[in-house]
Amino acid sequence: MTADRERLLEAYAPADRVTPRIRMNFVMSLDGAVSLEGRSGGLGDENDRLAMRVLRTLADVVVVGAGTVRTEGYGGVRVDDEDAAWRREQGLTDQPRLAIVSSALELDPGHPVFAKAVTRPLVVTHADSPADRRAALADVADVLVCGDRAVDLRAARDAFAEAGLRQVLCEGGPHLFGSLLDADLVDELCLSLSPLLVAGDAGRIVQGAAERAQPMRLRHAIPAGDLLLLRYARETGGAEA
Repeated sequence: MTADRERLLEAYAPADRVTPRIRMNFVMSLDGAVSLEGRSGGLGDENDRLAMRVLRTLADVVVVGAGTVRTEGYGGVRVDDEDAAWRREQGLTDQPRLAIVSSALELDPGHPVFAKAVTRPLVVTHADSPADRRAALADVADVLVCGDRAVDLRAARDAFAEAGLRQVLCEGGPHLFGSLLDADLVDELCLSLSPLLVAGDAGRIVQGAAERAQPMRLRHAIPAGDLLLLRYARETGGAEA
């Protein structure tokens, strides 16, 4: 059984678009690996890619860490014409924004993520980041300074919301996921469970966060071939989906 776009649009739809919400999207192997040969793409299939397409279509802004941009080979993030038309029908802009979180700003202004962008990206950093790199990136992106010596992710979420970007889709990587967990900002996890056993030394979907239990509630489990599309929302203290 393959996933159906219309069904997924309904299954992943937020309860409202006013409440700020941070939704994580990851693919993981059966034995917990977050990557295969160093990248996550080898774990997914067409159903996982359709789920990502739907999640991007529903998002106001797609957030990634700078390391993920480099590792996964991000180019310009865009939804296709069908999804852009669907977004217009819902009163949304044609395309979600892309935001890149970076402390060191080790980003080339000529990288495809900027050069192929269909909407002007955002770069989220802090006041102590290299001023010359901030200036260079300001030519190709809107630079948001959130925090003094480290990126303040809560301030970043609030800045997104003030700009009307309330539905946030975070595509990783694991360290950014960990930082969001530490800041108590994760409202949902959308997880594609891949039918692969990987072994090796690949990491988990979360890295660098302090250990603590955050209860989550299952919202759906959709079989899609041998892959399983799972959606969990936080049980208390955050946006209910």
